Amino acid sequence: MCGTVYDFVWEVGTPLPKNFPFCSARCKAADLAKWMNEEYAISTPLPDTILSETERELLAELAELGIRIDNESE
Repeated sequence: MCGTVYDFVWEVGTPLPKNFPFCSARCKAADLAKWMNEEYAISTPLPDTILSETERELLAELAELGIRIDNESE
């Protein structure tokens, strides 16, 4: 978010830094705000082949309610 670059080496069994992958709580919150304000978006829908059966069922239920999550209008 802010452009800070830091070296990071993770070792199995050790916890990730508190704000990983961000440098601070401020940058972490700024990134979340961009998602919430729809400044960021996943540009293409996920192909059905990588969705689990449960995920496909949930998407079908949402579609029946008229809720689309792929940014396409009906």
